[in-house]
Amino acid sequence: MPAYKAPLRDMRFLMNEVFDFPAHYTTLSNGADATPDMVDAIVGECARLCEEVLAPINLSGDLEGCHFDNSEVTTPKGFKEAYDQYVAGGWQGLSHPAEYGGQGLPMSLGLIKSEMMGTANWSFTMYPGLSLGCMNTIMQYGDEAQKNLYMPPLVEGRWSGTMCLTEPQCGTDLGQVKTKAEPQADGTYKLTGTKIFISAGEHDLTENIVHIVLARLPNAPKGTKGISLFIVPKFIPDAQGNVGERNAVSCGSIEHKMGIRASATCVMNFDNATGYLIGLPNKGLEAMFTFMNTARIGTAVQGVAHAELSYQGALAYSKERRSMRALSGKKEPDQIADALIYHADVRRMLLTQKAIAEGGRAMIYFASQYADHMTNGIIENDKAKYEHWDDKLGFFTPILKGFLTELGLESANIGMQVFGGHGYIKEHGMEQIARDARIATLYEGTTGIQALDLLGRKVLLQSRGKAVRDFTADVLKFCGRHARDKNLRRYVWDLTKLCAQWNYLTTRIMLMARKDRDIVSAACNDFLMYSGYVTMAYFWALQAAVSYEKLETGGAEQPEFYQAKIQTAEFYFERLLPRAAAYAGSMLSPSKSLMQLDKDAFMFN
Repeated sequence: MPAYKAPLRDMRFLMNEVFDFPAHYTTLSNGADATPDMVDAIVGECARLCEEVLAPINLSGDLEGCHFDNSEVTTPKGFKEAYDQYVAGGWQGLSHPAEYGGQGLPMSLGLIKSEMMGTANWSFTMYPGLSLGCMNTIMQYGDEAQKNLYMPPLVEGRWSGTMCLTEPQCGTDLGQVKTKAEPQADGTYKLTGTKIFISAGEHDLTENIVHIVLARLPNAPKGTKGISLFIVPKFIPDAQGNVGERNAVSCGSIEHKMGIRASATCVMNFDNATGYLIGLPNKGLEAMFTFMNTARIGTAVQGVAHAELSYQGALAYSKERRSMRALSGKKEPDQIADALIYHADVRRMLLTQKAIAEGGRAMIYFASQYADHMTNGIIENDKAKYEHWDDKLGFFTPILKGFLTELGLESANIGMQVFGGHGYIKEHGMEQIARDARIATLYEGTTGIQALDLLGRKVLLQSRGKAVRDFTADVLKFCGRHARDKNLRRYVWDLTKLCAQWNYLTTRIMLMARKDRDIVSAACNDFLMYSGYVTMAYFWALQAAVSYEKLETGGAEQPEFYQAKIQTAEFYFERLLPRAAAYAGSMLSPSKSLMQLDKDAFMFN
């Protein structure tokens, strides 16, 4: 397994020089304690935890996997001890209110923490990670009694949380949910049903597990309008928050998976389990999306995490492994052959990984500032503020989740390719990264679902193209500021054309949809990938602009660091951004070529 080293220089470059997090934190009601010294200390200490505690049990956790016995799940060796260290460090409550035992710091620091943890050991990170959405849902929709009962142990990490949505007959189509919730005389509910694919549904890391469950009340409207949300704890707490009797919820089995094998994916059975309504009856889907938006940003982080870890492994190997001579002449004449890194095609693969990891990180960090403002709206009980920033973040969420996980999987596969046949062998750890990365494009909504959400809901239905117009307007402001800069002219020209094209494509699809109803589904994946490449191009241009400035005025890093940023931006614009043109051409093709083939003609036996 590659030895993970937190990319602190790149992280600090983005936080301090590209996005000015210190100034950003002064605008937040919970940002006063996020001073540069405090943030630097938190990031450094988290890096130590990830490098020294979490990374060493990544490969062993994959080899051992989780153990299931009579409804009980045991995590791999070392996971419980690592989790205890995580809790002792106060990491779970980093971005949650002090009144519940948290540190009250901005949400963006939690995402930065999650990136390092996820790169070091994604399977481990899923256990505390699922709790974050649970906490956010209770924070926004729970009543005061629910907050006071559940938040302190969740924030501490003594309890954990899950999201119980999917059922055997339905995945994304939650209108088919069948789990029933029968009201009781004491105000509680009895839930009966089966949920599948429940990450961290059962484990031995915490004393209690709080399930957030979608279910139907009697006589509820059909479809998504008749779904309510419930809190169903594994052990029912008493009024003082002490763990009480075992609830009628149990793990029926765990899945045998391709990857993230140290993370328990469970079938959960609710047999008249006691539950507590959270939020309004039949409004569970709205509340659930708080959970889902949190989870989707976290999954986008997974794309960056796997790209980074695979890149670190491939880069180290490419400097050590020698094969043939470079076509431009011997680079290491004293060696039997030149290192792989001197071959242009290997450089192509490494630079692709570097561009994906560092470009994706910039996209996540930018979006994390929107998330800070959104969560401040919740903390301040300012609904208008919350909805404003939730809408702005909502446009980026499907791009981040869909695009970055697809590119993270590409990067993981590239890492195996750099290793050649050795990449296929378990001992090197590269194939584990590819297996772990594969799920990221599937859960919390497949890439196709993200694409439909972006084009169909966020762009066409909700904003009539305004979401694209607003973002491209910000990009064009950047272009205007740098239009006369000879160093940035090529970026400005390309981005200006892309912004015009992005708006043109949006309008064309909107008009085509009037006559061709399938065009939105037919075009959505191309639209999402196009949007991702253009968005990442903007953030690479932004990093190049800052790097040119720091080379002239001086920055926190050595000149070589900034020069490497500029050269990676050049690579992205020349070698990766042209992919957008293919997506642009494809998305405007009528849906006929997809829909005309009769379903019985797909195969002839």
